[in-house]
Amino acid sequence: MPSDQLHPAHGRTLARALVTWGALTAVGALAACSGNGVTVTTPGAGLKCVDDSPTCIAERQATMKAMLADPSKSWISQRPDAAAYASGVRLFAYKSKKKDLSCAELQAGKREADAGPAVLRTPGNGLSHSQVSRGVILAHEVSRELGRELSRRCSKT
Repeated sequence: MPSDQLHPAHGRTLARALVTWGALTAVGALAACSGNGVTVTTPGAGLKCVDDSPTCIAERQATMKAMLADPSKSWISQRPDAAAYASGVRLFAYKSKKKDLSCAELQAGKREADAGPAVLRTPGNGLSHSQVSRGVILAHEVSRELGRELSRRCSKT
């Protein structure tokens, strides 16, 4: 993303968050390949799992894989809670599928991303400051990406 689209502080924070998410994905891929006995309970478990343990990383990856493979995209109609925002799975799914989403699905994703910061900042949600911060940064980034995709494909009359 061009740096002129972000406040400098947000750009640095976004870069750190994306490096963290990238590292988590790499660790999860290694854990999945190493046969370390990490067992994924259910495909949706990754939406509630927000720590950086190998189990949570594997559960988030399994949830993401199931969401991306769902031809009906039924996950779009489900409402996320704070943990789902903090896990990043749904937001990353929107990022990954944005070119395949209809205009209505893009709008739903943008609304979801826009609602994320308020949900994440709700007192008593059980999330750490860093989990909230990463989720807020990701929500802002996904909102911008989906907004650009909406403008590119859907605002033509």
